[in-house]
Order: sequence, then C-alpha cells, then structure tokens
Amino acid sequence: MSFRKVVRQSKFRHVFGQPVKNDQCYEDIRVSRVTWDSTFCAVNPKFLAVIVEASGGGAFLVLPLSKTGRIDKAYPTVCGHTGPVLDIDWCPHNDEVIASGSEDCTVMVWQIPENGLTSPLTEPVVVLEGHTKRVGIIAWHPTARNVLLSAGCDNVVLIWNVGTAEELYRLDGLHPDLIYNVSWNCNGSLFCSACKDKSVRIIDPRRGTLVAEREKAHEGARPMRAIFLADGKVFTTGFSRMSERQLALWDPENLEEPMALQELDSSNGALLPFYDPDTSVVYVCGKGDSSIRYFEITEEPPYIHFLNTFTSKEPQRGMGSMPKRGLEVSKCEIARFYKLHERKCEPIVMTVPRKSDLFQDDLYPDTAGPEAALEAEEWVSGRDADPILISLREAYVPSKQRDLKISRRNVLSDSRPAVAPGSSRLGAPASATTATDATPSGSLARAREAGKLEEVMQELQALRALVKEQGERICRLEEQLGRMENGDA
Repeated sequence: MSFRKVVRQSKFRHVFGQPVKNDQCYEDIRVSRVTWDSTFCAVNPKFLAVIVEASGGGAFLVLPLSKTGRIDKAYPTVCGHTGPVLDIDWCPHNDEVIASGSEDCTVMVWQIPENGLTSPLTEPVVVLEGHTKRVGIIAWHPTARNVLLSAGCDNVVLIWNVGTAEELYRLDGLHPDLIYNVSWNCNGSLFCSACKDKSVRIIDPRRGTLVAEREKAHEGARPMRAIFLADGKVFTTGFSRMSERQLALWDPENLEEPMALQELDSSNGALLPFYDPDTSVVYVCGKGDSSIRYFEITEEPPYIHFLNTFTSKEPQRGMGSMPKRGLEVSKCEIARFYKLHERKCEPIVMTVPRKSDLFQDDLYPDTAGPEAALEAEEWVSGRDADPILISLREAYVPSKQRDLKISRRNVLSDSRPAVAPGSSRLGAPASATTATDATPSGSLARAREAGKLEEVMQELQALRALVKEQGERICRLEEQLGRMENGDA
C-alpha cells in the first residue's frame, strides 16, 4: 500500500527572492549604528529613506528610487534632530511626507521636495513635543489623514493631529515597561503593542482602554514584535524560555492559547515581521540574519504555513518594505524589500513565477491606495473606515500629492462663540472656505481645473483606445504566426 504525501495547494509556494544587480543598489551609505531594534529604513513608490550615522545630531538620507549607484558623501540629508534618529515612517497618504522620532525626545514631520533634496533639510513642517524620553516608534494611521502615533522610552503612547500640531490622546498608564513596537489594525480603530514586560496588548486609543491583554505571550526575555493581520488576528514574534525564536498567531477574542506556535531557530537577533494583507503572506527577517523567511497565513489549521527562505551571504542591519502600489505588476512582483548592509542598501525582489504576460488578478487584488478615507476630526469623533482601495491593473498612476499644511490654533483669540450642535467642529474655517468659493476668482479657478480634468480624461481615453487597438493587432499577428508555424498558411 503506497502512501503519497499530499502537498498543500498555494499560489505562493514557488515565490522566490532575487537581489537586484549591483548597479541597481545604493552604495556607500553609512547606515546608523544606534543600538535600537528599528528597521532603519522606510520606502514608498517615490523615495527611499535610510537612517545614517551623523556627527553632532541625527540624520537620515532621502533618495529618489532612481538614484542608484554610489551615493556621494556630500549628498544632502534631513538633519534637524539634535540626537540620533531612531525610527522613520512615510505617510501613507502623501508620498512626500515623512515623520521621524529621535533620542532628542521630539517627533518631526518633514515635507520632501518632489524631486528629492538638493540641499540639507533642517526645517521640519512641524515639531511634536510631548515625550520626556527618546522616541523610538513612529506609526501613521492607516486611513485617517494627518493622524500619527508615537511611542517613547517614557512608556507613553501619544496620538497627534499633525495638521494642527496638537496632541489628541495621551496613553500613559497602559505600559509599565519599554514598548518594543506598535501596529494599527486595518481600519485604525485599535492598535496592538508588544512590551518588555512580555505582554501583548490590544488598545482602543480613543477611549484609552485596554481591549485585551496576553501576559507572557513569549516566555523569553528578548524583544518581541506584534502586528495586526487583515482579519483582526494578531501575529507575534519572540523568544522561548530556552531563547529559541518563535512565531505565534493569536485570536483577540481568546488570548489564553495561541492558535499556532512555531519555533524557528536559536539565533539571538530580534525578528521583524512584514505583512502583506492582500496575499496573507508574512515575511520575517532577523536583525543580523542573512535570510528572509516567508509564511502564508490561512483560515484552516495549522494556520501558519512555511513557504520558503531567501538566503544571501551578508547579514542585514535593517529592512524596508515597498507598499504594494510601488511594485512592478508586469513582472509578477509581490513584494520588494530594501536590505541594509554596513555600507549599502540592496533591493530584493520577491516574484511568483508565471508564464503569461497578462495581468494576474489573483496576485493583485485591489490594494490600499494613497487617498485617506477619513479626516483627523472624523476619526476623533468616533468614525472608522476601511482603506480606499485601488486596482493595480492599469499599472496605477499616482494622483498629484497635496502639500502638508499646518494650521496652528490661535490661543489668544479663543473667545469664539460656542459652535451650535450639529455644526462642524471646525466651523470658522468651513465658512471662510465657502466665502472664498463664492468669489469670481474661485469659480474661474474651478473652471480652469475642470478644463484640465476634461483634457486629461480625453487623453486617457485616446490612450486606452490605442492600447486596445494595438492589443487586437498583436492577437491577429500571433494567430497568423501560429498558422504559419503549423503550416496552415
């Protein structure tokens, strides 16, 4: 009687990683040596940002993605912090806005010029001061515009409205020890955190309450990480009591036992998880490792399925992950990582091998786009919204970025009449806008914009028609070629 092993079906079983050629790497970058378990790298479809060594303060490089090769030592940096930069994060709703947290206890938000830096950037758009110790964690809200979370070594989590430079919420009694990481859920109604006291917590930031808590999620004393998955489950990485690295999957409804627990190896580098909600694949890379392991998360046991390992020769100091809208869909690229070495940054492309050149619907479901689903005030008032999705079929062209504008509240003239119930919280600016819109210049500007939009739409239609026509022509030629090869013509 023969037993045949049944192999689990998955379209990601054959995903393979490949480093790019040397001339497409970013060479001669002095990556920061700060002993902090941050990724040191953030990337979006326009720019790559890397925290670098800087004398007399903190700095990070911002490079246009196309600026590969050797980076000049004199290349301008973003250098407004007075202490080393510990974490950076690009705004998901504006590819030219980045936030940074530093040992100088401040959070700064920067507007990067459209074509990159030509001189050192020392003036942030806004400085957020509220922490009493160094700020090691920065995370933008996934769906609300201008909402930013920061966490510091003072064990305090602060939520900011960057648009008004004000502190929205201060959560200072929930973490008794150092916070290792923070992760928003997909609509930004909750976040989860991993703490040095070995607890994983799920927190409602607007109420300032603890929704769920699991003590000793991992028994080991080394750093943990916790991230939210798209379905609301929590994925954690940590260490066992015997210092073996572990992965675990938790159901927030019942945190007594993990849904799945896997032991990996006995290396001592903290495991950094990167999650792709569209494909349910988690990529795990360790600080100081030379490999990236990837796992598929499914609905049925054993829930965490090992897919493969990408291995290279050199260990990684940090890692950045490209958002889905920045990938090359024509090459079936499902993820791209930016691996930091001692002196360079090397992109690593994850690809699903496919023979067809057509758009692969199953690999690219609609993904989160750059439009914010909510304004900060709507989120504060209790509203939640899922990300606004975009299709990658048209090889997605980004919209014009809105500049980040800070409107500071004038404390002196705060004796305004009370706002009537049901009217907007920001009543004054709204009425001002209405007045402006009523002027002839406002209508002229709108007419001009409408004309431009019409022009763009016509051009887009013409291009689509041309593409369709060429596609039909290619099909006819392929048929003709096939007939000739078969000897029919």
